[in-house]
Formats: sequence, C-alpha cells, structure tokens
Amino acid sequence: MNKHLRHIGVHFELYLGSIFLSITSVLVIMNVITRYFIQVTFTWTEEVAVGCFVWTIFLGLANAYKTKGLIGVEVLTNLVPEKGKPAVVFITSLVITVLSSTMFYYSILYFQGSTKVTAALEVSYKYIYASIIMSFGLISIYSIYFLVQSFRKMFINHDINLDIEDDLDEHLLEEQLEQLTDHKEGN
Repeated sequence: MNKHLRHIGVHFELYLGSIFLSITSVLVIMNVITRYFIQVTFTWTEEVAVGCFVWTIFLGLANAYKTKGLIGVEVLTNLVPEKGKPAVVFITSLVITVLSSTMFYYSILYFQGSTKVTAALEVSYKYIYASIIMSFGLISIYSIYFLVQSFRKMFINHDINLDIEDDLDEHLLEEQLEQLTDHKEGN
C-alpha cells in the first residue's frame, strides 16, 4: 500500500491532470448530447470544461519537464557529445530555473491582481490562474533539483541518476552514499 501511495505522490500531476481531463471530456460530451437531442445547452459546462482543460495543460507541462518529455530540451541535450552533456544539462537547468522562477513570480502577481469572474457561474478566474502558479512552482523545484544533480555530476564527477524516480528507496540511497564515499576515498 505504501508503494502505491508513494507512486501517486511522485506522479500526482498525472493523476490530478487525469481527473481534470476526465471532467473536461464528460462535460463536453454531455453538452454535445444535450444540445443535439434535447436542444438544451448548459452554459456553465463550457466554463468548467475550459478551466479543467487549463489545469490539465499546466499540470502536463510540469510533468513533461519532470520526466524529460519536453522535446526541445532533450534534442539539445542529445546533440552534444557524451562528454559535454553534463555541461549542457547544467546550463539548460540553470536557464529553465531562472525562467520558471520568473514566471512563478509573475504568475503570483497576476493571480493577486485578478478581479475577472466567469460569465455564467460568476466564479473568480483565480481558480484557473492557480494552475499557472502550481505549474511554474513545480517546474522551478524540478529544475533546481536537476541543476544540483547536474552540478554534482559535472564538478564532483559523481555519476548519478538525473531522473526523478518513484522507486527510490533506502537501499538505493545507501548505495549512492557508498559510491560517493568510495569515490572520495579513491581520490
């Protein structure tokens, strides 16, 4: 049970995004069916569907970065020879950390200054804009993690896994500590 909860915790963006995508799909299908068969349109469904879809997009963006699914970043890394990859990963992580942290900051300001409400439900857009804050906050955290790991690999010459894994356990952490101490003793 603990392993399943850990998996959900590590991949929570996917699970939360799946819930939002399911809500979007159900509402759009429901609205199409009611419009076609009963000639009734629920205006609120469009607002909720759009809000859920925005959440899906921004949660997917954070997860794509975490799992190295952003093709532009990966193509750049794969173009460089093996010896230069740690430097490219470090520079890329540094740039993404600066950009995502800046976007995180400005999304908070945008959220705080928002007074817009939806037309049908009269709900604040802040519920939708919170997805931007969450996404760039997560990307900032993940990019700092990748930055530290690539720094360790580049300057300490400690070969480590740069992926955020869900199967990390105490044995793997102990093994990495042993490798680090063996490496230090060897120098």
